[in-house]
Amino acid sequence: MLAPIITEPLFYAVAIPAVISLGLAKGGFSGVSTAATPLLALYLPPLEAAALLLPILICQDAISVNVYWREWSVWNLKILLPGAALGVTLGWLFASYVPDDAIRILIGATALGFVANAWLRSGRTGQRAGTVLSGLFWGTVSGFASFASQGGGPPFQVYVLPQKLPKMVFVGTTTIFFAVVNVMKIVPYFMLAQFSAKNLSTSLALLPIAVAANFAGIWLVRSVPTAQFFRITYLLLFVLGSILLWQGASHLLHAAR
Repeated sequence: MLAPIITEPLFYAVAIPAVISLGLAKGGFSGVSTAATPLLALYLPPLEAAALLLPILICQDAISVNVYWREWSVWNLKILLPGAALGVTLGWLFASYVPDDAIRILIGATALGFVANAWLRSGRTGQRAGTVLSGLFWGTVSGFASFASQGGGPPFQVYVLPQKLPKMVFVGTTTIFFAVVNVMKIVPYFMLAQFSAKNLSTSLALLPIAVAANFAGIWLVRSVPTAQFFRITYLLLFVLGSILLWQGASHLLHAAR
């Protein structure tokens, strides 16, 4: 018999948009998922919200990896994943000490700084290859942010977007990277007692909505022209970075009063 699920209407008012954003992200619009944990954090503690979303993410990963597994950058994954493993470990060790709002400010400021830099460089042509050291750094930041708030998308994009990979290679690399990172997080979340029978049952109840949104995201990625896809990706990164920076700063200022 399944455990009882969360039944409060307020929870579903934030949870349904959150899992839809996850589905669209797993379909290929990766920046959208940054909003998921902050939405659920209106109802649950942020780390518990991230843990509730993890089973949904892993199911969505299985769908997306099956779709995109032929198109991905081996070189990027070899550099980013070791950094992500370090980031997840740091998230595990420091989860109780780092304020969630500080993480939001870090991710938001990083995203906005990257978009500003991309705008300033918009007149320049050509690719910009990522270095090993910068890949390890951004992989670590992405793993840490993903562990703490499922917010690993912006740091990952800061490293990968300037490389101007083909659209489907970019999506495939993103999909496989976060599929591996999400598996890394299972044991640390268990060790931190973030899974409960009630939350796992609630995740199962939300899964059909998440899967439907996942397929919608896959369809959109394949339908949207490449140039427009990347414009949308940069726009989402700007919007979500602004939201996270505002959330973190306003909460810290309120707490300081």
